[in-house]
Amino acid sequence: MENNYSVAIYPSEAIISLVKSMKEQLAKEVGWFHSKNSVVHITICEFKTTDKQIEIIKNRLDRLCDTLHPIEVCLNELSSYPNGAFFISLNNDSKSILKPIMKRIQESLHIQNIKKSNDPHLSIARRLTPENLERAKALFTSIDIDFLCDNIVLRKFDDTIKQFIVINTFKFNNNPKPEPIQGTLF
Repeated sequence: MENNYSVAIYPSEAIISLVKSMKEQLAKEVGWFHSKNSVVHITICEFKTTDKQIEIIKNRLDRLCDTLHPIEVCLNELSSYPNGAFFISLNNDSKSILKPIMKRIQESLHIQNIKKSNDPHLSIARRLTPENLERAKALFTSIDIDFLCDNIVLRKFDDTIKQFIVINTFKFNNNPKPEPIQGTLF
């Protein structure tokens, strides 16, 4: 049987708490909205796979993350998409560093039919009506936060609570890839 999985970056606990309170403020203003109850994160990708295949994927993520080094992520703009998403955007420097890492992670999985994210951001709300999007923009006008990205998480969709839950964390250990050693036969 296939399950739904997601690879994501969780910000610091302080930012998770801050965005949770922002979501609660917005809910008081506009009522329920999509992603209201989800833990804030930067999506790297989503996919479906089997229990057997997920073990191979965990190994790939572990090997790749072992070589990555922690990076400082700065978020300093509130923005939106035409589809009604309201989010916190990374500054240009953070985007230029994080996008290639996200791409490496996506490519390392070797999964067909993967949903890739190529614009890193922290979603506050999704699918807001145009009126509610304007209310969100009026409620939150500025932000300037940062965190150390030193791991990614693998999440599995839980059909009972209708949310992704973290099943593994992969630390960035900054270990260089060992170079293959050219041996001699004679």
